[in-house]
Amino acid sequence: MTKITFILAESALETIPKEITSDRIVQSFCNKRGKSSKNVLLDQSYHHKAILKLEEHQKRGRPDIVHLCLLEATSIPLYFEKKLDVYIHTINDKIINVGSNVRLPRVYERFVGLIENLYQKRTVKAEDKLLLKLQDGNLDNLINRIRPSVTIGLSRVGKTSTYEDVAKIGLKFEKPVFIVGGFAKGTFSEKSKRSMNYLLSVSQYPLDAHVVTARILYEIEKQLKNNYNKQNKR
Repeated sequence: MTKITFILAESALETIPKEITSDRIVQSFCNKRGKSSKNVLLDQSYHHKAILKLEEHQKRGRPDIVHLCLLEATSIPLYFEKKLDVYIHTINDKIINVGSNVRLPRVYERFVGLIENLYQKRTVKAEDKLLLKLQDGNLDNLINRIRPSVTIGLSRVGKTSTYEDVAKIGLKFEKPVFIVGGFAKGTFSEKSKRSMNYLLSVSQYPLDAHVVTARILYEIEKQLKNNYNKQNKR
C-alpha cells in the first residue's frame, strides 16, 4: 500500500530567538502575556520591527502559515484513513511529528497556545494519545528517518509541471514524500534542495503555501482513487 508523507519545510514557526530577546517590542509583548520569550512564538503581526534584525527575516515569524497548512492536511480523507503522515520542519531545525487523527484548533489563538505548550513540553497528548511531538533535527535527518522512495519539492523556481503530473510522479513509488515551503517569501535553501530528488513548479505565481498544500493533496487523493478504480476493473 502506498504511504504518503507530507512535509512543510523551513517553516516560519519558532519561539523568539535569543538575538532579539532584548528588543523593547519583544520584551513589552512578553510582559503583557506574562511569559518568558523562550515560550512565546515569533509573530510578524507583533514583532515585525524586531524580526527585521534577523537573518532571512522574510522567512520568519509566520505561524499562521503553518496553521493553515496543517488544517488543510489534517482535514481530508487521506489523513483520516491513515494514508498520510504529516511533519513540520522549521526554519531553525526543529521537527514536529503530527499524530494520527489529530483535530487541531481552528481558532488561530488556540493553535498558538498549543504550539507554545509543545515547545515547553516537547510532546502534547490527549488521553494518552500522541497529538504532537517536537524534536531537534534538520530536513535531511527527517528524510533519512522516513526513508522514502522519492522526495519531491514544490517551488516556483523548480521545473515547470502540473499538480496532476507531480502526483503521478510521486505515486509511481511506494513511499513518496511531498515537500512544500512553510514560509511567506523566498525559496528553499540550497541544503534543503539537495534533499529532494525532484524540484517542481506548479505555477508561475508565488502561491500561498496553504493553497499549494490543498491542491497537491487533493490531486494525490484523486490519483489514488483513479488507480484503485483501474485495478478493480481488471
